[in-house]
Amino acid sequence: MELKKLGLVINPWAGIGGPAGLKGSDGAETVRRALQAGVAPRAQQRAAVALEAIQVFRDRVEILCFAGDMGEDAARAAGFKVAVIGAASAEPSTPEDSERAAREIRAAGADLIVFVGGDGTARNMVNALGADFPVLGIPAGVKMHSACFAISPRAAGEVLRRLLAAELVDLRAHEVRDIDEKSFREGRVSTRYYGELLVPEEGHFVQAVKNAGREVEELAVADIAAEVVEEIDPQTLYIVGPGSTTLAVLKALGCDGTLLGVDLLLDGQLQAKDVSAREIETALADHKGPARIILTAIGGQGHLLGRGNQQLSPAVLRAVGRDNLIVLATKTKITELGGRPLLVDSGDAELDRQWSGFIPVITGYRDAILYPLSNGDL
Repeated sequence: MELKKLGLVINPWAGIGGPAGLKGSDGAETVRRALQAGVAPRAQQRAAVALEAIQVFRDRVEILCFAGDMGEDAARAAGFKVAVIGAASAEPSTPEDSERAAREIRAAGADLIVFVGGDGTARNMVNALGADFPVLGIPAGVKMHSACFAISPRAAGEVLRRLLAAELVDLRAHEVRDIDEKSFREGRVSTRYYGELLVPEEGHFVQAVKNAGREVEELAVADIAAEVVEEIDPQTLYIVGPGSTTLAVLKALGCDGTLLGVDLLLDGQLQAKDVSAREIETALADHKGPARIILTAIGGQGHLLGRGNQQLSPAVLRAVGRDNLIVLATKTKITELGGRPLLVDSGDAELDRQWSGFIPVITGYRDAILYPLSNGDL
């Protein structure tokens, strides 16, 4: 499949709620609160990383898009020939704008549509395109459950590069799922199947659907929590990421933490709950002692950083350091990855490269393994 016309649909506000700890980005009010908290939109940067991988094909590709930050700005900045098909009807742009863009870009003759967003934007693609037109997602949302996304923007670019180089790339139908953001903000994960998209995939570059787990591994999680609690240092500030495994550590200490947010722990006591990236950075600046991050991976996908925990910003990660990560996962969760690595997609490509390699993972009481952590490159 040699691409001549590449469709690009960008949700400019995708993922903006993550660093602010807002559990999503849906709605103008959420965007307003995130901007008020000092969070910068990142969708354009994510698009730029993917487009960089195919700049060598600029003379063979015309990008069809909507005006401004829905696609035109990123495409022109990357040096591509651009055909502006339409424009958003409102500012900020709406889900209806994303759907209209996808329909009109397809009608204008696009060979494939690449979209930048999260599960909500994937739903827009289902509504607009159905399951018979090739679509690839560049991940930019808060917590992506759908299997239509590349594992990172660089991976999306690599899939596109292989398509343009006329290499063999499979096309497969993959699930689109989304969460109820209201329930998510209340600490409940409720996902729903919305349909399928036809997705080009190659090797390990496209993620699996998020696996909620087939069984409750209460004993294994309790063992992991006991191991971590024994090693707690009263002088260390612990940044505790989201997830049931990390929450078990807080509960073992008698702390009422948050399941889906990031909490701060010092001397066995909860210092703050459900904090934003800016609040974590302030806490690190004020704390005079060491700091560590406790986190776990998303089941099925294997993302350790960059999905559902964007509060752990590149600034936070660099301040704490790779050696101060405490990674928790049951052996069942690791086994279900089928040999695929844990993934880091922090939004900082250089940090992602530097942090790739083997990392210790606590899998039980006095039980740990070394497991690969990857930025998605070969």
